[in-house]
Amino acid sequence: VQLVESGGASVRPGESLKLTCQANAYTFARSCMGWIRDTLSKGREAVAIIDTTRDTTAYADSVKGRFTIYQDNANNVVYLEMKNLEPEDTAMYYCAAKTGGCPFPTIPGGDWFPYWGQGTQVTVS
Repeated sequence: VQLVESGGASVRPGESLKLTCQANAYTFARSCMGWIRDTLSKGREAVAIIDTTRDTTAYADSVKGRFTIYQDNANNVVYLEMKNLEPEDTAMYYCAAKTGGCPFPTIPGGDWFPYWGQGTQVTVS
């Protein structure tokens, strides 16, 4: 299992960022993949998930309308496009995966995913 995130940065409120999660083919195929953020104050929050087979998605209420998760299944990549960033979005963002479909419409907690990347830091200030 291999998940490698990139794209984190320090930005100002209102700006945009795109995070990238490169998975290996085994991890990517027929999986539920998600972006989970972790802060000291709020703990872990799954903000977006995608079913790589059905290409269906779901979002936490805190990011709906601002974040978009999508995949490039030819290259085993999942993206998180973040717009209109707010200071409250500051967190370490992790890509995570679990074999099988996503539990739609529920956004699972971070502990539901057995496979995690190393994380990429997003700071909005």
